[in-house]
Amino acid sequence: MNKFFLFFVFLIIGLPCSNAQETKSLVIKKIVCTASPEGEAVPALLDANNIAFHPIDVVNWKEYPYKPEVSFRIAHTGKEILLHYKVKEASIRAVADKDNGRVWEDACVEFFVSPDGDNSYYNFECNCIGNLLIQGGVVNEPRPMASPEVLAMVKRWSSLGNKPFEERIGECSWELTMVIPVTAFFKHSLNSFNGKKMKGNFYKCGDKLQTPHFLSWSPINLERPMFHCPGFFGMLTFEE
Repeated sequence: MNKFFLFFVFLIIGLPCSNAQETKSLVIKKIVCTASPEGEAVPALLDANNIAFHPIDVVNWKEYPYKPEVSFRIAHTGKEILLHYKVKEASIRAVADKDNGRVWEDACVEFFVSPDGDNSYYNFECNCIGNLLIQGGVVNEPRPMASPEVLAMVKRWSSLGNKPFEERIGECSWELTMVIPVTAFFKHSLNSFNGKKMKGNFYKCGDKLQTPHFLSWSPINLERPMFHCPGFFGMLTFEE
């Protein structure tokens, strides 16, 4: 999602950022992993631990009715979050060719998470070839991007490879994984995910695809597309 434009709209219009409806909750299973997995190993690892998929299928804004098939599954090892997305959509685009680029304009999946359950949160936004944007900070304030060193900590794998391309029209299925260590939360001092209660949401967008769309896991009750609103995050409970 074009966060710079929407942040401006948020400030000018003064959209509310509180939740007036029930949000979702998710228990994130802890799995045993003797070594930090590579991104391409995540699907098989989650299969072996019977980690289920959850749909990202909430169409929050009637102006953007298109709903590609999107699901995710998530687990943790204590020190890392393991994320696996599956997507089937009518077109794909991967123009952002490096980290901290305009990945939300491409076929993009996103994970927003607040470690303390407040207005301080991180956005992990990844296009369909694995280029990643990370920011951290408080809503309504400047939110710095992660350094190259922090970005390098997050392992990624895409079924589409890692070469950029212009929009391809026609139904395409793709998968993406991320291995996010506690050290990627660069504005916090986290030692472990064990037993943590956080808030977060999972998204699918594509601002410059032939059919723009803005899907979420947990509903967002705002008049205009806006993902940067922690008041609508769901509850995430990490197993001990």
